[in-house]
Amino acid sequence: MNPNKEQTLLNIQKIRSEFPILNRKVNGNPLVYFDNAASSQKPRIVLDAIDEYYKNHNANVHRGIHTLSQEATVMMENSREKIRNFINAKEACEVIFTRGTTESINLVAYSMEPLLKPEDEIIITEIEHHSNIVPWQIVCKRTGAKLKYIPLKDDCTLDIEKLDELLNENTKLVAVNQVSNALGVVNPIDVIIEKAHKAGAWVLIDAAQSAPHIAIDVQKMDCDFLAFSGHKMYAPTGVGMLYGKQEILNQLAPFHGGGEMIKEVWMDHSTYERLPFKFEAGTPNIEANIVLGTAIDFIDSIGMDVIHQHEHEILEYTRKRLLELDEVIVYGKDAELSGAVSFNLNLPGVHPSDVGMILDKKGIAVRTGHHCTQPIMRRLGVKGTVRASFTVFNTTEEVDRLIDAVKLSIRMLG
Repeated sequence: MNPNKEQTLLNIQKIRSEFPILNRKVNGNPLVYFDNAASSQKPRIVLDAIDEYYKNHNANVHRGIHTLSQEATVMMENSREKIRNFINAKEACEVIFTRGTTESINLVAYSMEPLLKPEDEIIITEIEHHSNIVPWQIVCKRTGAKLKYIPLKDDCTLDIEKLDELLNENTKLVAVNQVSNALGVVNPIDVIIEKAHKAGAWVLIDAAQSAPHIAIDVQKMDCDFLAFSGHKMYAPTGVGMLYGKQEILNQLAPFHGGGEMIKEVWMDHSTYERLPFKFEAGTPNIEANIVLGTAIDFIDSIGMDVIHQHEHEILEYTRKRLLELDEVIVYGKDAELSGAVSFNLNLPGVHPSDVGMILDKKGIAVRTGHHCTQPIMRRLGVKGTVRASFTVFNTTEEVDRLIDAVKLSIRMLG
């Protein structure tokens, strides 16, 4: 055996040992977890950090002079600094804790609302998650601003040439995901950001599906906003972050009102705190905010380059094996993919959920349905897809089990 390959296998087994849930059996079979794009499993270091916080440090932050409050405050602000470093933001105040990508996008949309006029325009794409469509629909309806979108081509990539036709002096913001949650397609955000900035527009990047798999550098990207969710990158649910350039965040109105985000309150008016607290009203999700930093420690302990290379190998092996099956349609089969492969059986009357149920009987967890991307499914002319999504603990042996289960599905449903 190639010693490098042996070392890789040994490392994977060590990494897998860090995830207690992988010891489970589902329907009598060892669990194969290919639903990481929906929510990743949690390593022991994250689970232990949750326990440690509640056992030894539980207290409200920023408000108390007692020891526990001071400890919790330092732990949460240390986590903010870890996130700043993870995305290479200039200042920690540019990192705002949120409940996840959805809340982050809503924060930008609603906080921009006072700045929008009926002649203004927002550009999104046909490949977006609903959370990067619906907030802009709501805000445009309220303000009279126009919502436009970059269409999807037949090969499941964006028709970037259309962006030049859409951009004009009225464009205020372009919002796009870096990686499609439904298809795994990687979008050309560098081109989009450059074109949008030349037109004078801000750019928001939905990094929910890229942050767990691809190194993020917001200064190099030169994006104006970027959002991701913790639960897709080994952290708990209900936590995420919004990055925004300091000078732009200072132009936006507060999203929520209440404690912590105020400087002074009178009965007829209030003044607001400095960043990031201006956008962090109320008692935060302290434990999850802290443990998001722990999840980043886990990623850093392996190395994002190592994670990316391993996941890329797993993804390409999966795509290759699926394309060997005549009865399988792979979406974006020739596109650059990251983190996920989306497919269907080309058999009459077969729904993705039929395949998903058979795979589950074999202990294989995948996601089926429209993946909160109904416009994509309409564009493809399907009700949904089967999506296998990967993370650092997945193996080619697990892919082989997936392929065997897909073959079984073909025999049973054909």
